[in-house]
Amino acid sequence: MSVTLIDMVFPGDANHHGTLFGGVGLAHLDKVAFLAAARHARRHSVTAGCERIDFAAPARIGEMVEATGRVVRVGRSSMGVEVELRAEAPVSGERRLCTRGVFNMVAPREAGQGDLPPVPVDDTAPQDGWLRAAEMVFPAWTNHYGTLYGGDALKLMGKAAFICATRRARAVMVMAASNRIDFSSPIREGDMVELASRATRLGRTSVTIEVELWAEGLLTGERRRSAAAEFVMVAVDEAGRPKTICSPATALETA
Repeated sequence: MSVTLIDMVFPGDANHHGTLFGGVGLAHLDKVAFLAAARHARRHSVTAGCERIDFAAPARIGEMVEATGRVVRVGRSSMGVEVELRAEAPVSGERRLCTRGVFNMVAPREAGQGDLPPVPVDDTAPQDGWLRAAEMVFPAWTNHYGTLYGGDALKLMGKAAFICATRRARAVMVMAASNRIDFSSPIREGDMVELASRATRLGRTSVTIEVELWAEGLLTGERRRSAAAEFVMVAVDEAGRPKTICSPATALETA
């Protein structure tokens, strides 16, 4: 199954030209390649190398970047993961391919383990109305208990809400409120997290977004819902005032 990472290009990720720094783009691609490979193999996986990667178009500050990885080749203990990085203008929705390539990943066999499973046949993403994006919990995001720090979990969920609301409204969105946040299970260092978000209500100037945070053990495949939240995002104009995104009739129909 393919793995998708969606992020924003903030100034700290950009170069002096105001576009995504190439090293940050490669880091996104390496991360989704690792997640796709580890999820397929259910073993410890490492990057062995990558084939030629050409940057065809830039991603600018304020745009979204979507990195996708899927396993396309499997050997006895190695995998080829095809990766793509696309930029998306938040308001217009214009998308362009920034780069594409293949990462070669290795999952060494341990005692009692056989060859890797074959290339997945069905790689169709579920069409259930949820926008899904993956992340990896590295040590810098953990607290002294070795689990994901709550503040970083909130940051991830807030970003997911912003991306989902922007794609739904195609307007400049800001966070107006968080109606509720529930934490139900810890997320450990080394887990993959999947952020699932969807719009549940469309108002005249606002979009209510439901976000679920799922943890997945990459070696076991065990999944658990670790957190849930609801955010209200508001569309604003150039002066920062609320901006109408739909008619009252449309708002009532989608409430």
